[in-house]
Amino acid sequence: MRMRNDRLSRPYPLGATPDSKGCNFSVYVADDCQIQLALFDHKGKCRTFPLTNEYAGIHYLYIEGITAGQKYGYLIKQKEQRWHYIADPYAKALDGPLTYTPPLTTKKSFQLPKCVVVDDSFDWQDTDKPDIPREATVLFETHVKGLTQTNQAIPASLRGTYPGLVHPEMIKFYQAQGIRTLQFLPVAACMHETHLLEMNSVNYWGYNPYVFMAPDPRYAVKDAVTEFKTVVRELHKAGIEVILDVVYNHTAEGGGEGPLFNLRGLDSKYYLTSGPYFANFTGCGNTVDLSYQPALNLVMDTLRYWVKEYHIDGFRFDLAATLGRNGEEFSQNAAFFMAVAQDPILKQVKLIAEPWDIGPNGYQVGNFPFGWNETNDKLRDISRSFWRGDQGYLKEFATRLMGSRDLYSAANWPFKLTVNYITYHDGFTLQDLVSYRHKHNERNGEQNRDGHGDNRSENYGAEGPTQDKTICGVRARQKRNFMATVLFAFGMPHILTADLLSHSQQGNNNAYCQDNEISWLNWALNSEQQQFKDWCGALVKTREQFMIQFIDAFSGDSRNSNRVFWRRVDGKLMNQDDWNQLNSVALHLGIGDDGAELLYLINQTKAPARFSLPKDKSQQWQVICDTNTFTIMEGTASVEKLQPAMTMAILYYDPSSNNTETTT
Repeated sequence: MRMRNDRLSRPYPLGATPDSKGCNFSVYVADDCQIQLALFDHKGKCRTFPLTNEYAGIHYLYIEGITAGQKYGYLIKQKEQRWHYIADPYAKALDGPLTYTPPLTTKKSFQLPKCVVVDDSFDWQDTDKPDIPREATVLFETHVKGLTQTNQAIPASLRGTYPGLVHPEMIKFYQAQGIRTLQFLPVAACMHETHLLEMNSVNYWGYNPYVFMAPDPRYAVKDAVTEFKTVVRELHKAGIEVILDVVYNHTAEGGGEGPLFNLRGLDSKYYLTSGPYFANFTGCGNTVDLSYQPALNLVMDTLRYWVKEYHIDGFRFDLAATLGRNGEEFSQNAAFFMAVAQDPILKQVKLIAEPWDIGPNGYQVGNFPFGWNETNDKLRDISRSFWRGDQGYLKEFATRLMGSRDLYSAANWPFKLTVNYITYHDGFTLQDLVSYRHKHNERNGEQNRDGHGDNRSENYGAEGPTQDKTICGVRARQKRNFMATVLFAFGMPHILTADLLSHSQQGNNNAYCQDNEISWLNWALNSEQQQFKDWCGALVKTREQFMIQFIDAFSGDSRNSNRVFWRRVDGKLMNQDDWNQLNSVALHLGIGDDGAELLYLINQTKAPARFSLPKDKSQQWQVICDTNTFTIMEGTASVEKLQPAMTMAILYYDPSSNNTETTT
């Protein structure tokens, strides 16, 4: 017999909080509705309890005898409607994957997965966080399921699951590739959009949150909570950080006519309105209003929970301009940014913004507060155009290579380092970027109207896969150009893990609903793909060896105490006219007056270029990489270097070295 105990009842914390005697249930309700707590047994039958205690809109109740594993939810009734099941916005676990058959009716609401009371205790085995500095961070973006779903080295029962991520074969892969930071696409429980359910499809990426704290059960073998904590612990043991992609700009409830899952039934003010309708600054029908205190509380409580209970190292915020809105206006001083900045837990983790949404003045690249890093689509677009051979991009390519200091002052590095990327989950993979001139999203069911139209891609003579060795050779070289660019540009590189395996999505640049071989990484590599994977791993490690010292030197107070020269092929310094006429240039960097030096030989042309190398200090240059080949750290040069067409080489000089071998 479960007994309510009003003496032990308390409004905070919100959600279900168990202790040795029972469990406290607490939920915020502002709208004029009746609400009851529903406890479900193993057969699905429920017993209800009115939440008679109330404080500042929070309804709460303590029930003795409740333990972890208890299934629960809330029933609400508005006006003359029938009782409707909703999830606790603070639910920490769900008892099954989310789905329903549209439309969602009051009767069908009771078939939705139930919330589960969670005991937060977990044996972290005294594992420390890796605490990788920003300047040393290389983000590898991946999908929990897609990463291991087809990997034959993983037991079949673990493929596509949380435990599969930390199987010994995957740890070996991470270490071989130099992966020290994994950025997971959303793991918070996701409900699929109505139109996808009607097509018998799913939101594979997970950008449609149902609740914010519960790890998605669809990736669990048995217990999503314990399994995902285990993932983080084992990755930390291997020295690997975990960054979560989080969605707080909208929820799965869609617009005003969307399905009723939780927030909309408790308080419609959670969402911004535009006249009588919900504002739509994300393209999803409802925009969470973080200037509204209960909404802000929910997001802040959720972020702290992931850090405290899952030991998460940072977050990437989807459509983050929405989070900084006061109504239609974006502000660096918005409530959310101020709350994070004063939070003793959150201000210590990595915060990465996708700095735009589709609302008014939604493009806010460079405008996020101090301490926030931003994904920089400018490097993506300019690098794609530059290496494709488009003319007129040299100046801006130079700006992006040097860390986009027009947007992110080096005075604020590394805390405002740009996040550089060529590919992201919402676009072409690297293999498709050099294999398709046009997007091919027909399988998404929207007549190829969805997805980004400005891809700046090229197929080099054949649309899609080909056996033509010449075309394949050009594609491989361009992939190396892109990878070397993103890894040796000043900033925090962001890389699709899929690109390490040369994965193709068959030209689909918006595979959000493709839970199949289009999205699942193909681990059956041919010799060329294996060679590229190994080359990428070596290049990532080489970046760590050589590039971090330059980012450190060019950051903060020491930023102006270094040497930067842009040179022509003949070694002379470039003048203003050269920027408009040349397509083969060299970037020469030096730390301090007589420290280590880097030399970038950049040949955008379709003909070889013979570079005269700096020799003011009798430098003998170590060739770190040359994108014309798959070699890393092979060969030296001191007088000149012939750079093949459409390639880049990166050379290093250490004044303290005693290199004697020279190749020209």
